[in-house]
Amino acid sequence: MNTGKNFIFITEQVKSYFRFLAENRCPGFECSPESLEIVKNWGKWPAVRPASRKKASSPETPETIRRDIGDCHRCKLSQSRMNIVFGTGNPGARLMFVGEAPGYEEDQSGEPFMGEAGELLTRIIQAMKLTREEVYLCNIIKCRPPGNREPKYTEIARCLPFLERQIRAVAPEFVCALGDFAARALLKTNRPFSAIRGRFHNYMGIKVMPTFHPALLLQEPGKKRETWHDMQQLMKALGIEK
Repeated sequence: MNTGKNFIFITEQVKSYFRFLAENRCPGFECSPESLEIVKNWGKWPAVRPASRKKASSPETPETIRRDIGDCHRCKLSQSRMNIVFGTGNPGARLMFVGEAPGYEEDQSGEPFMGEAGELLTRIIQAMKLTREEVYLCNIIKCRPPGNREPKYTEIARCLPFLERQIRAVAPEFVCALGDFAARALLKTNRPFSAIRGRFHNYMGIKVMPTFHPALLLQEPGKKRETWHDMQQLMKALGIEK
C-alpha cells in the first residue's frame, strides 16, 4: 500500500470510528452508560478463553450490528448491489470464516459463500467434521463489487469496523481468513500471502489462519492439498480428532 492509499485508508478508519460513536449516541462527550460500555470495549478481546469455553460477554450481537448497518449507503457499492450480505451461522461459533467480498450468487441470495465456491467451502467444513451451522461465515465487505473486482481501500475502510464488531460479538477462538485480500486486510499487513498463509497469526487475542479462497481452488485444484494441511492445523487447535 503506498503512502497516499495508506493515508486514505487510515482516514476512512477514523471516520468510521466516529460514525460508530454517533450511531451509539455519543456525538460528543456525553454518552449513555450502555454506549460507554460499548466504547470502552472497542478493540478489546479476551486473550484466553476459560476452560469452560464460555464466551466473554459482549454488549452487541450480530443482529444488533446488522440493524446498525441498515440499508447501507456508506460507499458507492450500494448503487449496484442487490442485497447486503452480512453473515450467517452460529453467533457463538468457535471458528469463523472470513472471505473477501460477495459474488453474484451471494448478492442475489443475501447469504455468504453460495454457488460453486460456497459448495466447495461447505465440503471443506464437513471434512473438518463440522457443519455450516456450527461455524460463522462472513466477508470483509458486505456488498458485491461490480464485476467481482477486488474491493477498494476506501470500501474496506467503510466496512471493516462492522466486521470487527462482528468478530467481537461472535468472539471466536479461531478465524480462517480465506484468500490474499481477506488475510491482509484483516491482519493489516502488506506482506505477501505466501509469507502469511498456513500458520497462525494473532489478531487481538484470536488465532487467525490464512488459507486459499475456495474460488481459487476451483481454478487451481493443486492448491487443495495445501489448504487441507491448513485445515488440519485448525482441527488440531480446535481439538477435533482426525
